[in-house]
Amino acid sequence: MPPARKRARSYDPARTRAAVLAQLAHVREAAHGLTPEQLALPTRLGEWTVRDLIAHIGMAVTAVHRALDRPAPPKQDVTVVRWPFATSANAAAIADFTRNLAADHPDLDAYLADVDSSLRAVLDEHSGSRLLETNAGALPLDDYLVTRTVELVVHTDDLNAAVPGLEVPHDRQALAAATRLLADALAVKAPGGSTEVRVPPYAVVQCVEGPRHTRGTPPSVVETDPLTWIRLATGRISWKDAVTEAKVSASGERADIAGLLPVMA
Repeated sequence: MPPARKRARSYDPARTRAAVLAQLAHVREAAHGLTPEQLALPTRLGEWTVRDLIAHIGMAVTAVHRALDRPAPPKQDVTVVRWPFATSANAAAIADFTRNLAADHPDLDAYLADVDSSLRAVLDEHSGSRLLETNAGALPLDDYLVTRTVELVVHTDDLNAAVPGLEVPHDRQALAAATRLLADALAVKAPGGSTEVRVPPYAVVQCVEGPRHTRGTPPSVVETDPLTWIRLATGRISWKDAVTEAKVSASGERADIAGLLPVMA
């Protein structure tokens, strides 16, 4: 298992780009086989249907294009780990944009094919160091692509939950990046060293004020699998339900992190 995080994490740009493209390809393949009845199914995202959800996945990817269309900010003013805290501010506008997008693109196959080809084009054209103005602040393109793995992984899981029998795979690198970013965000939200959160095989972070360990077993330990962690961190499952269903193990007096969840809403 990797050591708990002590410094800002770095992400391999080539792997991140490959992960975004791979996860988008998985969604495209799944969407291609959905019937009109399946596209009309409800999701766990309020009033969104499966069609709306798929349109939103495309929108999350084309956010890269929209950011690149704007002038580059003069300097970076935020780190990628702060991005999860900025996502809820534009929720209403995103919901409206998504519904309009779904209505404007009845052919989802063609829409996602265009999203894929245009993403490849802009990634070939622009350096990863190019700064973008995002909802969280000014970030390099390579860092913003890490946030796209979160969008793709989370909404792929939403898609699987909405359509009975559907099992859209998660690209391993996309799942790893999403897990790590959300775990690091928890450590930023609740700095400290009394609780160790383990999400094998991808992430270990220390958080929560209190007694700090230097060797051996930490005072409090939380452990879960990557998808359960992502669902906890984004509010798809409650801490109580995850513990009751034995999806999380928690030991120690500061192991109950319910009050810190979700990390990203």
